[in-house]
Parts: sequence; structure tokens; C-alpha cells
Amino acid sequence: MTLGLADDLLTTLAGGTLDLVVSTVRPRRGTALTAEALCDEEFVLVGAPGWDLGRLEAAPLVAYAENLPILRRYWRVVFGTRLTRVPALVVPDLRGVLAAVVAGAGVTVLPRYLCTAELTGGLLVPLLEPELPPINTLFLVSRAGRLHPMAVAVRDHLLRRGRSW
Repeated sequence: MTLGLADDLLTTLAGGTLDLVVSTVRPRRGTALTAEALCDEEFVLVGAPGWDLGRLEAAPLVAYAENLPILRRYWRVVFGTRLTRVPALVVPDLRGVLAAVVAGAGVTVLPRYLCTAELTGGLLVPLLEPELPPINTLFLVSRAGRLHPMAVAVRDHLLRRGRSW
């Protein structure tokens, strides 16, 4: 198992080093890769108690990357505008972003499944609950053709479980 950026992992998969990749990017047509929808992530704008939507413009943004990919998408889909701010804090792991926001470092956008316990426990509050929150489809990608039997078992298990995520 390895972690990395979707395009890098898909290149490694196509090269034969990996058997399966969970990707936020659907491989381009014409590649020797097969993609199946695994699940949809729902995104939520969150902050520690005390932050609210009225103070959003002044709130420090916490992100996992300098270019704010999740935040930019949320702003575009929900607010219909381009996010031009820079992050106050970058933590290259969504769990680290979650911990920083719980500690009061600012606000962020996270997949709901990642912060459900903190929302339920009151450590985080949703700053907005749009009627149609942004989603991101995750794909389970493999090389076209015959897979190793253990890779088939893992793929089948993930596809079954992914329906309930």
C-alpha cells in the first residue's frame, strides 16, 4: 500500500507496480485502466465552536495543500465564486487539517465521513448546510485484463463496502 497524488498513483498502476488504486480522478479514456465508482464523498465547511458563516471572510483557512483544492471546489459549487485567498495553515494530511481546526486554527472543508464524530461531539460545527453539498466521486481503478486473485478479492470487498460509505 502506498499513498500519493492520484495522477502519480495511476501512472504507477499502469506501469504494473500496483494492482489497485483508490483515486479521486477517473483515468482518461484510451488508457489500459478500468475505473469503477467506489463512493461519493460529501464535503462540509467546518470550524470549531465560535466560528460562524458571518465571520467566514476573516477566518483563517486551513488546507492540506497550498492551492486549496477542496476549499476552491466548495467555494465554486456552493458560493458560485472563485476562492482567491491563501491558506493560513497547510497540513499535508486531512487528519492533521481536522486536528488543527478542532484546536481552533481556522476553518476548512472536509469530507463529512472524516469529521462526523467531531460534528456529533460538538468539537466542530458546520458553518453552512447547503441543500446540495459538493461531492467527490472516488474510483477504484485497476489495470484492464486479468487481476491477481487476491486483488480481485480486495476489489470486490471494497466495491461491496463502498456502497454504504
